[in-house]
Amino acid sequence: MTILDKITDNKREELVELKKTLPFSQLISSEFFTRNCFSMKTSLENSQTGIISEFKRRSPSKGDIHANINPQDVVPFYEEYGCSGVSCLADSKFFGGSFLDVQQSRRCLEHTPLLFKEFLIDSYQLYLAKASGADAILLIAACLEVSQCQELADEAHSLGLETLLEVHSEDELSHFSDYIDIVGVNNRNLKIFKTDVNISKDLARNLPTEVTKISESGISDANTVVELQKCGFNGFLMGETFMKEKNPGIALKQFIDKVLELSK
Repeated sequence: MTILDKITDNKREELVELKKTLPFSQLISSEFFTRNCFSMKTSLENSQTGIISEFKRRSPSKGDIHANINPQDVVPFYEEYGCSGVSCLADSKFFGGSFLDVQQSRRCLEHTPLLFKEFLIDSYQLYLAKASGADAILLIAACLEVSQCQELADEAHSLGLETLLEVHSEDELSHFSDYIDIVGVNNRNLKIFKTDVNISKDLARNLPTEVTKISESGISDANTVVELQKCGFNGFLMGETFMKEKNPGIALKQFIDKVLELSK
């Protein structure tokens, strides 16, 4: 059994209990459910650097990264120092997050789009994302059948949420549809958690030309961002690079400054 199998199996068990404690009726009465979402796609396309800075406490491959930190200690500074979007982990067992972290992140942000970073396998999670104040959701091709992915993307749009399709290989591009707003190439193989930034470079030419493109995972050098921009990428999802630092917000600022300097 791969790590991804373990995560999705656990997610199914979590959802059984979560649906009991947080029924649909409670989700749709959330303070955030009727808000108009911000566009992460537009934010990325209008940005010089396209950094989506991530809040996460740990990961299966790295263990604890910044275990005892809270969104309010990080997320406002991500916005202040110029990120194009914020990603917040909602998985508890493997990443130390929760939908409550997403809610807290939303309260910390004034105008920056927020990604509900979760292993999404059930339409219930779309409503949870909306109720948590997210603007976009993640659909991981490796977790979903093509038809299921398209149905979830369609339903996400009906709720006003944008969709980020995550792929790792060319064959997973079959999950793409008109309901996908952003395609992300994950440089990390979720089955074995091996990371190689060259995955983004190799897949760049095969990505749909009309879609906003981001590269995810394993990015820690500003030179890599500049190289990937030349390959057509609009954005870069980065977590560990910032979260491992004492002050993730300052780490983001320094990184953005370096990218802008190299781009001159």
